[in-house]
Amino acid sequence: MKLQKILSRLQKLHPKEIDLSLDRVQNLCKKLGNPQEKLKCISIVGTNGKYSTIQAIRAILKDANVNVNIYSSPHIKKINERFIYNDDEISDDNLAKLLTEVEEVNAGEPITYFEILTAAYFHHAKNFKNINLIESGLFHRFDATNIINENLASIVTAIGLDHLDWLPKNQQTIEKIIYEKTSSLLNSKIIIAKQANTETLNIIKKNISSNNSKKIIFNEQFSFSENENGFVYYEDEIGGLKLPKPNLVGEFQIENVATAIATIRSLNLQIEDGHIKNGITTIKSIARLQEIKNGRIKDLCKNNKIFIDGSHNPLGAKVLNKYLESLNCNKHIILGMMNNKDHNEYMNYFKNITSLTTIDIPNQPNAITGQELKQKLNRFPNINYKKSIQDAIKSIPVSNNDIILITGSLYLAGEVLNLN
Repeated sequence: MKLQKILSRLQKLHPKEIDLSLDRVQNLCKKLGNPQEKLKCISIVGTNGKYSTIQAIRAILKDANVNVNIYSSPHIKKINERFIYNDDEISDDNLAKLLTEVEEVNAGEPITYFEILTAAYFHHAKNFKNINLIESGLFHRFDATNIINENLASIVTAIGLDHLDWLPKNQQTIEKIIYEKTSSLLNSKIIIAKQANTETLNIIKKNISSNNSKKIIFNEQFSFSENENGFVYYEDEIGGLKLPKPNLVGEFQIENVATAIATIRSLNLQIEDGHIKNGITTIKSIARLQEIKNGRIKDLCKNNKIFIDGSHNPLGAKVLNKYLESLNCNKHIILGMMNNKDHNEYMNYFKNITSLTTIDIPNQPNAITGQELKQKLNRFPNINYKKSIQDAIKSIPVSNNDIILITGSLYLAGEVLNLN
């Protein structure tokens, strides 16, 4: 309760959820002694794959007994997930203490919620000598995380169209998004993950052409291939690795793991091949094609598999559908989305869906209602609306070996996992 009261106060310090500027967070961090300048950081920018890439790095380093700090957003179940120190979530009491201290230093000055959380993360992170994995929030150029002056590396994951409502109508293009995400990357090393197409990759290359960093690009400086015997062969300038398949579902997750490996091997961290092989089989991943194997939600599905994935943009839908198409069974989708997403474009990627059920996302005033979503997607022949996730699951006419996928929003994923 104490923590929730503090969070409520912090959310009222600025009238806008997002106000693109670095001035406020820089001023607060200056009052705190510029803790961000004392950190060893790896910056992660992109549209999709940031979280999974971070978790793959975390798992490999953990196997080598190297602890990390992680700052990511948004959280799925609780805000503590955003603050990882020494490989552990911060406790409620310690987070309340940290935020209170930073709030007092801020002294009521206008600052957005994300900005003050970011400053708080930096403030506590200075107490550890760990590598910090810093996930950029909205875009990067004016993101609160973009106030560090040097880093170990920058990772550019897959970039696509998302958060367009924060850009002027005439700038809602892939070129503008790539510019916002990559134009201010620091001079260190830049690792570029597999992109959706050559055009996107070429725009990224153009944007970073004047950056003096060493560029490590998928299919140029590193690559991977899947073996029919269940192995993954990874290769970079150092050499090749025969690896077990990661414990994550979907080919796109192998792409994220390859990006993580390329980053680690580029930094000369004395990580042995065995740490990589072991680490990639123990990756923690929440709401990224996560199979729910027990709990109240699973009980409703009986013998059918149920997955949850927080993807909410066309790029995410594309890779999700690729995985679904690889399965020889009926697929049922339960969908809830925020109002500012391109709902039709998201669902355009899903083919051969047996049924689609739209639902409301609880506790999210900015979500589109399930009824409205159903009306927008009425071209789907077997579409229904149910108010709750439980009613949606119960209503699906499943056969043996069918799978159910809950998707469309990280906020929906959080509600479902908390319910389970």
